[in-house]
Amino acid sequence: MADLSTKYLGLGLKNPIIAGASNMSSDLNKLKQLEEAGASAVVYKSLFEEQIHLEGYQLEEELTEFDDRHPEMIKTHPNIEHAGPQEHLNELRKAKEALGIPVIASLNAIYKETWKEYAQKIEETGVDALELNFYSIPQSFERDATGVEEEQLNILESIKKAVSIPISVKLSSLYSNPLNIIRKMDQKKVNGFVLFNRFFEPEINVDEEDHKFPFNLSREGDHKMPLRYAGLLYDNIEGDVCSSTGIFDGQDVIKMILAGADCVQTVSSIYINKIGHVTKMLQDIEKWMDKKGYSSLDDFRGKLSRARLSNPFVYKRAQYVDILMNPEEIIKQYKF
Repeated sequence: MADLSTKYLGLGLKNPIIAGASNMSSDLNKLKQLEEAGASAVVYKSLFEEQIHLEGYQLEEELTEFDDRHPEMIKTHPNIEHAGPQEHLNELRKAKEALGIPVIASLNAIYKETWKEYAQKIEETGVDALELNFYSIPQSFERDATGVEEEQLNILESIKKAVSIPISVKLSSLYSNPLNIIRKMDQKKVNGFVLFNRFFEPEINVDEEDHKFPFNLSREGDHKMPLRYAGLLYDNIEGDVCSSTGIFDGQDVIKMILAGADCVQTVSSIYINKIGHVTKMLQDIEKWMDKKGYSSLDDFRGKLSRARLSNPFVYKRAQYVDILMNPEEIIKQYKF
């Protein structure tokens, strides 16, 4: 039988499929089901500092809504403070205690001080690793790319000094040069990279002429961007690579390993195909490996990475060059 074991962030995983962070991963029953289905690790739902602030403002508003409504009535409720991240940390600790597979926490804070503070609190729960969710959306015309990157590098360095558990960073593909920022973070001794983050994006309902916010699941075929970067990074950085986005079936996992990834994270496929689909993904990987005669993932990891290929265009301008060199084939395909 094929050996699907791999290593990520210094953790020994029984296979390369990790259940990524989502609302599902905050449900302990579903986490146990994911473990039973074969997931090798889980990333617990992100601790978002922004959400904590919003909940605090909402609590304050609700508690003071009826204050000063009567000359003899100054306050209708006693002073109560929002618990901050404590509820999240309690649930995270319960998940770690209940599961036999590694539990990776996820963090998205706002200020350098709170990134460090929350990272330390998360480490105290006993989790196996911490994923820093560097979720930065362009909102200001004044803030340049250098400022964003320097801030993230400073946060990363601060957290690396503050905690001893392995650290990974989950990045978007919207950097001017993702390879450059990954190299800089790799030099800071980050343990791994999750490629890539998906942004929550607005949509417009033209009938109601209003914004709507659909659930932002990935689609089959969305794996091409992480595949490209897994292939470019293999054998060029010290940190591990975990491919994310568009991982729907066993073939997608195989593609990522061939490109050079150490493991994958999947979320959308679990939502769409249900938790039991993880088992089928693993079965399909085993069947393919048996058919090809591979006994372990290392037998074919990085086989199709840039470091192992002689064709210089595969990970650079493959499609563009193909069109230039074979325009007649494109014409035939689309019957122009």
